[in-house]
Amino acid sequence: MDLRLSLLAIMFVGAAVGLMLPAQPDDVATDIGTSAPQPLPSLAASRGATSLSSDGAVLARAADGHFYADVRVDGQDVRMLVDTGASVVALTGADAEAMGFVWNEDDVRIVARGASGPVAGVPVVIGQIALGNHEAADVPGVIIPRGLDISLLGQSFLGTFREVRMADGQMILAS
Repeated sequence: MDLRLSLLAIMFVGAAVGLMLPAQPDDVATDIGTSAPQPLPSLAASRGATSLSSDGAVLARAADGHFYADVRVDGQDVRMLVDTGASVVALTGADAEAMGFVWNEDDVRIVARGASGPVAGVPVVIGQIALGNHEAADVPGVIIPRGLDISLLGQSFLGTFREVRMADGQMILAS
């Protein structure tokens, strides 16, 4: 196994473990950068909604307790589960196909070992991901053709924000 695939497997195992851990309390902040936080506009009361500004985005906690974001990935609009414990962006097979990724069964290999066993996927580099005005290029990811119900927005994209924090039932992503 080459070094890149080994590193991806290690990152994906971290993501699998992160999915099994309880969510962080709302009063715990996770700083991605060193800049002082800038206030963002408050979010309307709708659950799971996104408020965008030139400084980033504010996501409301959905009724199921998770945060979701409507992002643009390689020109396609995709609703993703925001997973701060996932090291990379993980795409469902259907979302990856809609984005134009092509792979065959020979490309699928074990990319990680999770609590429930091996995780099969295809490592990829995503050309562009955008959430509002915030864009990132050449984002590491993995396609999980089977067993993933919704694509995951992981740290390979979230880490491009200056700040990611949770407060009062909201996730604040500051550019």
